[in-house]
Amino acid sequence: MPTLGIDLGGTNARAAVVDEQGRILTSSKQSLTERSPSAVVEVIAQTASEAVAIAGPVQVRSCGVGAAGQIHRDSGIIAVAPNLGWRNVPLAELLTERLGHQVRVVNDLAAAAWGELHAGAGRGAQDVYVVFVGSGVGSAIISNNQLVRGGGGVAGELGHTKVVPGGRRCGCGELGCLEAYAGGHNLVALARELLAAGRSTVLSEMIEGDLSSITPLTIEQAADAGDAGAREIYERAGRMLGLAIANMVTVLNPARLILGGGVLMNCPGLRRYIVEGVQAYASNTSREGLLIADAELGDDSGLIGAALLST
Repeated sequence: MPTLGIDLGGTNARAAVVDEQGRILTSSKQSLTERSPSAVVEVIAQTASEAVAIAGPVQVRSCGVGAAGQIHRDSGIIAVAPNLGWRNVPLAELLTERLGHQVRVVNDLAAAAWGELHAGAGRGAQDVYVVFVGSGVGSAIISNNQLVRGGGGVAGELGHTKVVPGGRRCGCGELGCLEAYAGGHNLVALARELLAAGRSTVLSEMIEGDLSSITPLTIEQAADAGDAGAREIYERAGRMLGLAIANMVTVLNPARLILGGGVLMNCPGLRRYIVEGVQAYASNTSREGLLIADAELGDDSGLIGAALLST
């Protein structure tokens, strides 16, 4: 029987009806014009209803939600969701009441990892480490074919490991997180700070005064073209990601490292830093037999994984 998967981002909610093999049967998407919990719950409900209606005469047996944030494992309470500006929101309870059946809420990277394990780049492996670099930095751990969630449900938060004690403030509210230096939003913020200080020439010429046109890719291009300020940002992010992921490979000894997310998929130079970092800093024994692969499901990984995790 099909299940319903929801991917909750900072700007959109997507819903899909997914079969037992992880194939999307129908999907729907709506923008979040408001970010209050009640408004978001209503958008999710509408999006889910539309996806089910398109599917025709099918009965959906359960619903899973992948949301960007730190989520308590048993209650489905979102402790922190920086993109939505949420703190301690009982999303699972609110959606269960609104949709009329039990809803499971998990971290978006946990959902994406589960989707890749069953229908993407993780097929055939039992020990997988998944890292996505997009607007933020997220990761998830699968050990012996089981999702590792930790005592409180927040295992695998690579983006919120500390790389600069007392450093830049992260969207989670803490200081010095990896995400504050390597997440897409923060790479753009760092580039804007460079421009404001007059320290970036090539990038300044590239954007022609349009700050909204700055992306991680334009920063990479400016760095490659000799912009010293852009290169400083870019190399620091690459080194930090490479070292952090290498240490996780040493600790976890995965059979497969899956890399994804919009920033990594669009910025080949940053991906190279990660691969080189793993080769240089992960222990020799942890790298034996390690396969580094790109995520295969794109934006659908979270939808598929959330649906499959709901059962």
